[in-house]
Amino acid sequence: MQLKGSRAIVTGGASGLGQATASYFRQQGAEVTVLDRDEAGKTAADAIGAHFAQTDVTDEASVQAAIDTAVSAMGGIDICVNCAGIATGEKTVGRDGPHALDSFARTIQINLIGTFNVLRLAAVSMAGNPGDEKGVIVNTASIAAFDGQKGQAAYAASKAGIAGMTLPVARDLAGQGIRICAIAPGIFATPMLRGLPQDVQDGLAAEVTFPKRLGEPEEFARLAGFIVESPYLNGEVIRLDGALRMR
Repeated sequence: MQLKGSRAIVTGGASGLGQATASYFRQQGAEVTVLDRDEAGKTAADAIGAHFAQTDVTDEASVQAAIDTAVSAMGGIDICVNCAGIATGEKTVGRDGPHALDSFARTIQINLIGTFNVLRLAAVSMAGNPGDEKGVIVNTASIAAFDGQKGQAAYAASKAGIAGMTLPVARDLAGQGIRICAIAPGIFATPMLRGLPQDVQDGLAAEVTFPKRLGEPEEFARLAGFIVESPYLNGEVIRLDGALRMR
């Protein structure tokens, strides 16, 4: 599948990896609908000539409405890139007692269940497309799925779930002509990390094997595009981390 002329939805498309992906896809000639909980996402979408649908990825009705909006605006959906998510830092047992169950559940709800909620509904729309290859799904895992650090129990579990469902979903959707892969990024220069003091950013970059720097969101976007345009890539989780192994 070529990006040029395709129709993509991108969750979390108002900032960070999602915004970079939506922008790159537009540059390559794809039509894009940005799905984001933040109403300010419309500004980001307008800036790149994309459509916008305010969306809560954890809510079935909200996602279905967003899918309907995207189909109405673009005539269909060929690509779904899931970047919406949150990061949670909390130890299993901390100074104030056990890890809050609510924060653990919220992280799973947004990162894992939200991702699955969007992809399953997008896949229904894709299944009606003509041709042998009807759609491509790209999810965002994390190297925390494999190298989770202390305080990352909730986040690592949510991302491990995304990695773990990649192959079975690929097998489920093979009959519909839909491929799925996941990207497991390392430490990327998203707005959240760029807001940290420079010495902290430098310390994080020093842990990367090579090149010793933070990843750029555009590099994530280009890999997402490569997955879309590589028809034999399916059911795979791809690390994008400069060979970083977190300790």
